[in-house]
Amino acid sequence: MRMGNGNGMRWVRAAAAALAAAALAAAVAGCGGDEAGADGGQTAPATRTVTHHMGVTEVPADPRRVVVLDTGELDSAIALGVAPVGAVESLPGEGLLDYLDDRVEGVEIVGTIEEPNLEAIAALRPDLILSSALRHEAIYDRLSAIAPTVFTETVGVVWKDNLMVHAQALGREERARELLAAYEERAAALGARYGDDRPTVSVVRFLPGETRIYLKDTFIGTILQDAGLPRPPAQDVHEFALYPSGEQVGLMDGDVIFHSHYGPAEDTTEAAITGGRLWQRLRAVRAGRVHEVPEGHWMLGIGIGAAQLVLDDLERLLPAP
Repeated sequence: MRMGNGNGMRWVRAAAAALAAAALAAAVAGCGGDEAGADGGQTAPATRTVTHHMGVTEVPADPRRVVVLDTGELDSAIALGVAPVGAVESLPGEGLLDYLDDRVEGVEIVGTIEEPNLEAIAALRPDLILSSALRHEAIYDRLSAIAPTVFTETVGVVWKDNLMVHAQALGREERARELLAAYEERAAALGARYGDDRPTVSVVRFLPGETRIYLKDTFIGTILQDAGLPRPPAQDVHEFALYPSGEQVGLMDGDVIFHSHYGPAEDTTEAAITGGRLWQRLRAVRAGRVHEVPEGHWMLGIGIGAAQLVLDDLERLLPAP
């Protein structure tokens, strides 16, 4: 049969082309596209929504260029298997947390906790920035202009909650739950080995011009509580720290004393306290149960990796049951 004119033939060809295009589009959609995999399953989305202290942020589904602006965030990232491209140090020239050793090799330092270098951060082209409102709320908007930025509220006693926020941002929530479960099981076992005769534990930190006795609302306080290790009466308080004068050294006593120093020991109050007569009268000192512990994982790390190392020290240094 002949068509009456060329317009009819062109219409048939156009219709056929349209049908072919529709069939191709359906085939592509059936093979996956953005939402379905080759096996018919759903693929991971390009981004995820994270709710955090500063609001709601869309982050990459699998962040690859992460910058962390505090020690807890650095500990979390490493423990969750993410090597940041950038991190801050506590003090200029101090470097990153020493207990992380070669796991932070190649991480670029982008200023200090107190003064992050925004230009250096931007130059790394991050796809995710982690920090807290306590540290950097004043520059949150500027950080968010560089990359998706997720903040916890504060640090220290809430380190487990912070780990879960970091894990959500990094897409590693299952791993975080595994790490916390292993830690809690181990901590409980440590305390259980003493039964009802658990030693009281005192924690002291020497700083330039200041001495602190750490109480229960601290990173180290939560670990001792998780292990069921009691505190001396003066330290059995849900607060951050005591700041004893030279005449209040007796508040530091316990069955065991653990102490650390921030920065060079000679620049802190350590010599003045430990060289004094009141220190020598403490029960723990007279019993030889005073132990200097690393500042890095006892005081600075504030994360799951540091917590596991603290448990190592407690298992090794506490008196035998």
